[in-house]
Amino acid sequence: MNRSDVNEILKAGDAFIRSFGHILPPFAYWDPQRMRGSDAAGLRARGLGWDITDYGEGRFEEMGLFLFTTRNGTVEDLGAGRGMLYAEKIMISRDKQLSPMHRHNIKAEDIINRGGGDLIIELFAPDAEGNIDRAADVTVPCDGIEKTFQAGAHLRLLPGESVTLMPGVWHAFWAEKGDCLIGEVSTVNDDRTDNVFEMPIGRFSSISEDEAPVHLLVSDY
Repeated sequence: MNRSDVNEILKAGDAFIRSFGHILPPFAYWDPQRMRGSDAAGLRARGLGWDITDYGEGRFEEMGLFLFTTRNGTVEDLGAGRGMLYAEKIMISRDKQLSPMHRHNIKAEDIINRGGGDLIIELFAPDAEGNIDRAADVTVPCDGIEKTFQAGAHLRLLPGESVTLMPGVWHAFWAEKGDCLIGEVSTVNDDRTDNVFEMPIGRFSSISEDEAPVHLLVSDY
């Protein structure tokens, strides 16, 4: 992705988030120099901030995601079973923009439709080796109520609805009927090691520096 495109996506994403009355924390607007400074060391270590990905495929409009991590604990806390064991993100999935099939080894997450279009989540259970089971039913809590779906079912979340995805559950998602604002509340998030994709793709984008960054991405840290 070109940095100029990333800069425009950041600005448009911030405006979209604000249109729902959601305001990002102050560090979201720190310039690159401050974000590289000593007072931001904790933010960088925990992977907080802007995250724009095309999964390394160069087709952001078709396959990509806007994310901002607002809070995150540490893997050390999670291993100890005490401390800050949780994370939170705000995300934007554009209409028909795919976030490809993947699972997490450690992270459990609530995915919440915060407003806009419908959020479609394709679901598969894992088999004994952790691969996609294309025959087995998959059971997930939807707003606290367990529901069982056939393999590959498309769960439609309307604004205000949510689903809980436990470690191992395979899922892909996209928006329909307009761009969708998505909330994610989870256990500690480690995007560098805890994403297993069905396709041989990367989690982060390669950036071509055709202009200066307005804000740094977590992949810049």
